[in-house]
Amino acid sequence: MNNDFSDHLNRKLDEIKEMNLYKNERVLTTPQGSHIETEDGKKVLNFCSNNYIGFANNNDIKKAAVQGVEKWGFGLSSVRFICGTQSVHKQLEKDIASFTGCEDAILYAACFDANGGVFEPLFDENDAIISDELNHASIIDGIRLSKAKRVRYKHMDMEDLEKQLVEAKDSRFRIICTDGVFSMDGDIAPVDKIVELAEKYNALVMVDDSHATGYIGKTGRGSAEHCGVLGRVDIITTTFGKALGGASGGCICARKEIVEMLRQKSRPYLFSNTLAPAVAAASIEALSLLKKSNGNYSSDLKKKSDYFRGTMKGFGFDVPDGDTAIIPVMLYDEHLAVNIAENLYVNGIYVIPFSFPVVPKGKARIRVQISTEHSMEDINRLLEEFKNASQST
Repeated sequence: MNNDFSDHLNRKLDEIKEMNLYKNERVLTTPQGSHIETEDGKKVLNFCSNNYIGFANNNDIKKAAVQGVEKWGFGLSSVRFICGTQSVHKQLEKDIASFTGCEDAILYAACFDANGGVFEPLFDENDAIISDELNHASIIDGIRLSKAKRVRYKHMDMEDLEKQLVEAKDSRFRIICTDGVFSMDGDIAPVDKIVELAEKYNALVMVDDSHATGYIGKTGRGSAEHCGVLGRVDIITTTFGKALGGASGGCICARKEIVEMLRQKSRPYLFSNTLAPAVAAASIEALSLLKKSNGNYSSDLKKKSDYFRGTMKGFGFDVPDGDTAIIPVMLYDEHLAVNIAENLYVNGIYVIPFSFPVVPKGKARIRVQISTEHSMEDINRLLEEFKNASQST
């Protein structure tokens, strides 16, 4: 390796560490859950997982995965259009399309790949993609791969969105893109208002519902259901790697002709191996469990999240209002966020501090994520340790 380049990287890494921005990876020695153990021997309460409804270690889902391996094998060693499509993949596409209120669906290795592969096949230099300024990195990267005009609107600002729609009036097609639930702030996009503007200006709408599918909305069908516009969003991307079992895999749900074009031209789909059969089978089971629950997961999670949010505010913490299980505790100072998170970990609470470049400079926070697996005793312990950590830091 070129020694100059190696020295350059080491200096950059040292700078990251000096700024308290270095990201360590703690190793778990147990399955994912609300109570976990780490490689350093600690038993901790886990409040930083996307395991919103406790499906990551669900027995029925694990059995479905095992049965999927036994029936369909470990992997396909192929992409979909060669010899990598099994009926289990077609069934999952049918189920997730129906669940999200769409006509059809197409599977990807991850939702990052779905967002990376959705724009380029559908839009070119004659079109405009209008994106919320706080959209996920995968949406930003996907837009960059397209030749379409790139436009940003202020976060969830419908007045600015309308202004951008008007300014892009000469584009052949316009599509508005937004996260359904924003992962760092936990706020829900006003999808109903976005749809209304899209219909007014003859635009399309794309929503990434990765942090919504499974528990947002009355029956967990995501931000479109929450906002009363299920079936009126043109493109929904989402993941099986968060609430729906936490393994891997993503998808795009849309009208049939959109999905058909993506099957022909979407590069992450055409050039990536098929989703593992075990993941597909387990995801089918996860969707089945959700449908049977009739919204029980959503109501339980909202009750617990509201309790934590309200109590933290009562303690004097800066916690934004919200309706999701993502609850940012705003600390603003990077060093303070790191120190409080370390204090919490020492006392058996696992949370992660977020700072630049994951969030804007001066917006450091600890993101708490509640799960249906957490008991009220777990949440009360978290509250008590937060209060203690803030007093001793």
